[in-house]
Amino acid sequence: MTNEALQNLISLWIPELEFTEEKSQFLNITVPPEQLIPLMTQLKSNSETNFDYLFCLSGVDWGKELGVVYHLESTTHRHQLVVKVKTEDRENPTFDTVCKIWYTAEFHEREVFDFFGIQFTNHPNLKRLFMTEEWDGFPLRKDYVDEINMIIK
Repeated sequence: MTNEALQNLISLWIPELEFTEEKSQFLNITVPPEQLIPLMTQLKSNSETNFDYLFCLSGVDWGKELGVVYHLESTTHRHQLVVKVKTEDRENPTFDTVCKIWYTAEFHEREVFDFFGIQFTNHPNLKRLFMTEEWDGFPLRKDYVDEINMIIK
């Protein structure tokens, strides 16, 4: 399915989505947080899209907003898609987990939590993955200050 055909189909499901074809081969969708799970569920379960493979899930700090970027692929139809979700709430950034849709998301979401502080509602085991439990802050945020390296310099 072409990006245009994907966009036409998906926009019928949730009209308030934002579509872009940035400088990549993938169709990019920005979804409001409250529509994330309905969209992702439909993307996986619909026979025309069948996005059965979540091959990348990344946290992003856009400065004003924090968010998550999901790269999806249909292994049967061989099309790919990027879904983005954002929030301006830097004090308590929270999105619903997609673990029940794609099980591989469990560790990816833990990594995003660890490095960006983004919470995932209903995640089965949301805790730090790389940093120690005592670690203060989220090292991949743009506003993070590394106190130890500041002292050494």
